[in-house]
Amino acid sequence: MAVYTKLWTHLQAQEVPPGANLPPIPITSHDRVYHADQTSNTISVYDPSKNTLLGVIQLGLGQFTPGNLSPLYYGQLLVHGMGFSFDHKTLDVVSIASNSVTFIDTVTNAIKHITYVGRTPHEAFFTPDDSEVWVTVRGENYVQVIDGRTYENKDRIYVGDGPGMTIFSPDGKYGYVCSSSIPQTTVVDAHSHEIVGTVPQASPFCPNIAATPDGQQVWLTLKDTGKTEVFNARPPFNVIATLDTGAITNHVNIVRNMKGQFAYVTVGGENLIKVYTTTNTPQLVATIPTGDLPHGLWPSGDGTRIYTCLENGTGMQVIDTLHNQVTATLPGGQACQALVYVPQAVPTGNGLSNLIPVGSYGQAVHLYMGTPGSSASTASPTSVTLNYQGALDLLEAAVTGLQPMTSYTLGYAPNPQDPTSNFQALSTFMTNPAGSQIVESIAPLRDVVAGTAQGDDRRYLVIVPTNNTTQPAQVQLQSSQL
Repeated sequence: MAVYTKLWTHLQAQEVPPGANLPPIPITSHDRVYHADQTSNTISVYDPSKNTLLGVIQLGLGQFTPGNLSPLYYGQLLVHGMGFSFDHKTLDVVSIASNSVTFIDTVTNAIKHITYVGRTPHEAFFTPDDSEVWVTVRGENYVQVIDGRTYENKDRIYVGDGPGMTIFSPDGKYGYVCSSSIPQTTVVDAHSHEIVGTVPQASPFCPNIAATPDGQQVWLTLKDTGKTEVFNARPPFNVIATLDTGAITNHVNIVRNMKGQFAYVTVGGENLIKVYTTTNTPQLVATIPTGDLPHGLWPSGDGTRIYTCLENGTGMQVIDTLHNQVTATLPGGQACQALVYVPQAVPTGNGLSNLIPVGSYGQAVHLYMGTPGSSASTASPTSVTLNYQGALDLLEAAVTGLQPMTSYTLGYAPNPQDPTSNFQALSTFMTNPAGSQIVESIAPLRDVVAGTAQGDDRRYLVIVPTNNTTQPAQVQLQSSQL
């Protein structure tokens, strides 16, 4: 019995979801939830037993702090991807702009090692035996393999341009590598590093992938077209289904509980999580309204909860999977991306070492944009967050509801009744095939568009066609309630 207990505890609730015949791990104060905060360059750390933010691990300065431009700066930038070891002792965190993987001790929250890889890595996951860490290097064409014990680079697996993420089959036989640049997922033998199959993607931009605990299916999201694809986890790796999940489809994960096995998909453009059966003809069985722009998500070890971080809502939400309802909303760092749940991450002690209060790392202002006259966030297709960066603010808009593959300009104007008069551009962007886009700009914006500015200094956010900025036909305005 002792050997069996040790075995399932080692395997349960990993990057590979738990095996279908393994018992659940109850939620305790020894568990931790982590999410990577891309704008504040922190990791938010939670105790799921109390639904409490314990603090953040600071990996770098705020995104637009002047110190980041110093040639002697050693912190991390664009803290984004996240995984953990199968023994639950190590968290690995990918920082896109500093091309790094930071390995963190889960008990002490201390940095154990930093490994530098190629251009713009995205996600990193341990193999099931903890012998290797596979890092998808999205700015190049390979998976960087890191030794899981020394944290030194040891091999490269060339899979084609823009690998987005790797997930492993529950038996550890295959690594499934989706792409963020070409419409193809590559299947790799996890032991030999040889390519054994390919799977066509319905579109090129896959940010996230998950395998079902029963070893039958692999689910991947397609952010550019708002679809989710399901394929056979075993040869011939054929596509089973392609679902229209919605604009800014972000992450997918698998939940197994007393009600069965389900796929949960975050749909950022609709501020929803959509829940599907994992049958060969997946059926939508629930939609869960969330805060603004849900991104990463991960289930608890017993499958009774799933946690999602809110990229534009600044923090995390707790969802009861037996009733598919949000039960808590917690604060956190800015612009969270990936999220993981680690059972028994802190087997002894309080796990508070090297944590600091969230403080200014959690400061943000939230706005909405929609068609003229819209006033409620539920009727506004675009959510906007102004993340505090000292003297500046990083604006992030989750834009939806526009024409596909069309150029638009986000800016501001003094008169919402005549929004193209004295229009000042902030960012020009091209919508994706789903008519959506994540748009960013940097400026001192809080007081101007959402703060204390009045009279001639007051401005309102506007989105207009790029080639039509002087005409009166506006497309989206900052909601009048704000």
